[in-house]
Order: sequence, then structure tokens, then C-alpha cells
Amino acid sequence: MEDRYNAYVDRNVILEPSGSGVMSGTTFSVKDVFSVKGYKNTAGNPVWLHTHQPAVEHAPVIQRLLNEGAAMHGLTHTDELMYSLNGENIHYGTPVNPKAEERIPGGSSSGSAVAVAAQEVDFALGTDTGGSVRIPSSYCGIYGFRPTHGTVSVEGVIPLASSFDTVGWMARSSQLLEDIGEVLLPDQKEEPFSRLIIGRDAWDLLLPEAENAFSNVISELSSQFETTRVMTVARDGLDHWFQTFKYLQALEIWQEHGGWIKKEQPVFGHDIGERFSWAGTLENEEFAHLAAHREYITKLMAEILKQNAVLAIPTVPGGAPKRGTEQEKLQDLRSRTMQLSCIAGLAGLPQITLPLGHLNTLPIGISLIAGREEDRRLLSLANRFVRAMSDDLVEKR
Repeated sequence: MEDRYNAYVDRNVILEPSGSGVMSGTTFSVKDVFSVKGYKNTAGNPVWLHTHQPAVEHAPVIQRLLNEGAAMHGLTHTDELMYSLNGENIHYGTPVNPKAEERIPGGSSSGSAVAVAAQEVDFALGTDTGGSVRIPSSYCGIYGFRPTHGTVSVEGVIPLASSFDTVGWMARSSQLLEDIGEVLLPDQKEEPFSRLIIGRDAWDLLLPEAENAFSNVISELSSQFETTRVMTVARDGLDHWFQTFKYLQALEIWQEHGGWIKKEQPVFGHDIGERFSWAGTLENEEFAHLAAHREYITKLMAEILKQNAVLAIPTVPGGAPKRGTEQEKLQDLRSRTMQLSCIAGLAGLPQITLPLGHLNTLPIGISLIAGREEDRRLLSLANRFVRAMSDDLVEKR
């Protein structure tokens, strides 16, 4: 079968349902970092493929979906060892963004986002450490969800940075996103949210051309809550938060993969190779204070989101950048993007991105972040909000 959008490493890896339930009749693909019995993952790099053994069983998250009636159709491309937000891969090519073919799909769960956006499958699994589900979902105009850290098993998934890694999922409807949560998430309280917080400093990160992309959406969203408050989230600066995330993540990544990299000397794309090289220069002792800053952020976010509050931020600063965009511009965009995505990442919070903004013809997502273990409530809120919106605000599919 033709893979027009280059979403797949191998679309012939098919797993039939092993039961029936909520997901009966649906199909899904998975990022090529999830264990599938008898299959060797690439993790986006051919040296990884050749230096690892086939999996002896499916990742538990895959098995749960199969047990609930879903059928797995194919494994999708990823950035090399998941250490990028662009979706470009020098070894296997870049998946084509179905919503804007001249632009990047976003990474590192690029293939999964493209498979969903291209209607190859109903939904897809990815991993989200620094934004790797949320960002490609925004760029490709689909719904994406990152759960509370630790609520969904990462067993059988190649790690990147374990204290940040999550299994996330993407779909073309908020209803399906919620249905998947019913299968993968534990039962949680159902009390509705009553307070909306608009993160002023997060919205300040939008690119100038995107400043009006959400005006109607914010107004409609506010109407769903009893109160709305505009506030600065990071009094010490979101750039400071990003730096904490950047260094803590890199330390964990090198601890996880540094030995393999030094032994095997794999070839990486330029930007990814530079990040790995830089990570290898860091010493844990120099950055012990960053753990205290992360703890401060975690407590601060718990305080901000207490009493049934939800935080609204843009998922990304703007639409997907064009393929071949100069590195200096991409670095600025990466910094802005990571300042947004590190909020949930540092505090381990659930975040959903909704494809409700538009920048000319480009999709752009708005995100809602809730407190820890409020995943099911957040998915339900988002689904109700999408259903309540007028037709002119809902992207035609």
C-alpha cells in the first residue's frame, strides 16, 4: 500500500484485536519506539536498529488497546532517539504534513501525527517528553494529549528522559481522544472545572502573525467557566523554566543513552547530533540546584491549578515552519516552543491541545493544562467545549 505521506517505518506490522470493547472498530498506529513482539525498533536511527534485539512482547499500552477491540496498523517514523521537535530525519526522510505539505510535521512523534491527519488510521500513539505529541498535533491540525506523568505505563517504550517521558495519543476528534483515555487512564473524580486561567506570559510568546489566531476561541472558552483570570504563570520567567527543563532533560538523556552513543558512534542529523554532544559535556553535580527549581515549579503549578482551575496557553508560538527554514530561525522557534511545553513537562501535568486556531491556512493549537491526576476531567472538559463551539470555529475535516 502506498505511503503517500511517508508516515510509516513499516505499515505492514498489523495486530488484530484480541478482545472487544470501547475501541472496537478503530485502527491505530504507534511510534517506532513501542515494543511490538518480534519486531526491532529503529528509534529513528539505523544503528539503533542493528544493535538491538526484537521485542519479546508487546508494550502493555498496545495490549490494552488490542484487548478493547482496536486494531494496530503500522509503526510510524520518529526523530532520532526522540530528541527533536521538528520531525525531520536524515535516515528515513521527513513525514509530509497533510495540512501544509511544504512545512514540517513537528516531532518527535511526527509519523503518528501525520498518519492521523492523513486519515490513515483513527488514532495513534506517540511519546511526549518535551512536547513530542503536543507540537506535531498542533502543526498537523489534530487533537493531542499528554497525560499526567506516571499515569500511563511506559513499559516497553524506549526511554528518553525518564522523569519527563509520557505515552500520549492523537486523534481527529475530541471524542475519540476521550475514549482512549477511558481505556488507558485510571478512574478519577468527575467534579467539573470552574475557573479558567489565561497565562499572560505564555500568550506573549506568540509570533506577531499569530496574535489574533485565537481571539474568538478564548472568548468562547471563557464562557464555559464561572470565572476567568489573566495572570503571569512564571514570575521568574518562562525562559528560566525552559533552561531548567533543558538541562535536567539533557542530563537524563545522556545518562540513558550516552554509553550506547560512545560505543556505537551513530551518525545523527546535525541539530540532534549537536544536542547529544552538548548533553555529554554536562555533569550532574553542577546542576543539582535545578532539581530544587523544578520542585518549586511543581508546587507553584499545584497552587495555581487548585480549586478546579484550568490553564489556557497556546500550544506553539505559530504555524508549522517551512521545510529548510534556516537554523537560527528554528532555534528561536524552538526556544519559544519549549517555554510553552515545559510548563506541563516540569510539573508532570496533563495537557490537551485542540486544533481550534487558524493562521491563514495553517492550523495552530490551543492547550488546556490541569492539575495532576485530573486527566479524565480534562479530556471530558475539552470534549464538551469542542461540542459546544459554533461550527465556524471547528475545523472542517
